[in-house]
Amino acid sequence: MTPDQSLAWLRRFGPLAVLALLLVAALASGLAGKLSLETLQAEGEALQAFAHHHPLQCALIYVVIYIATVSVSLPGALILSLSAGFLFGPLGGFLALTGVTGGSTVVYAACRTAFGDFLRRKPGALLTRIEDGFKADAFSYLLTLRLIPAFPLLLVNVASGLMKIPLRTYLLASVMGMAPSSFVYAGIGSGLGHLFAEGDPVTLATLASPRIYMPIIGLGVLALLPPLWKAARRRRVAPAADVK
Repeated sequence: MTPDQSLAWLRRFGPLAVLALLLVAALASGLAGKLSLETLQAEGEALQAFAHHHPLQCALIYVVIYIATVSVSLPGALILSLSAGFLFGPLGGFLALTGVTGGSTVVYAACRTAFGDFLRRKPGALLTRIEDGFKADAFSYLLTLRLIPAFPLLLVNVASGLMKIPLRTYLLASVMGMAPSSFVYAGIGSGLGHLFAEGDPVTLATLASPRIYMPIIGLGVLALLPPLWKAARRRRVAPAADVK
């Protein structure tokens, strides 16, 4: 391998390699296990005191941790969004949105750099055909995926990078799509202090409620209607064109 080829390989796969190493380090250190409601309940008073006395420093640390967590795909995004409301109150939703968008963009950029062109050169170029259909209304489709929490965050980030959705479209749809859930979860988190004060164990199951999830799912369904309408119109127009 020539020096130029080595440099090209490093530019292409280096970011993914760094993320993989950071993930291994995080798992080996036990960091993943600390991103839990149990930890937040146990350390809640100390964390709130730190946030109160050092708000800017705490906010910066929080956003960096959130970006790093999503970048290496640790399963802690929901806990961090809840923590935002618990620590920062009304500002928490904005900080959570900043963190999850930043981390998601890192994964999107790494996958876009590493694998997009390789998969397009594969026989049949299935990715190219899927990408052409998706890009016809990429904003609406991505907005829908972001609005519905049931779609895994990592999967959406990777798929967006592989299909090379334009960065502006990706960021706009991601911010708009993840804002509702970020603020909803932060709002839930702002009330965790009362639950923690009771001393009983708090789990995600105790926080889950159709009253919380149904409006978010409803937003996702509404966002999906425009591209479905456009697809239906194209199907009706195509037979008419064939008849002519």
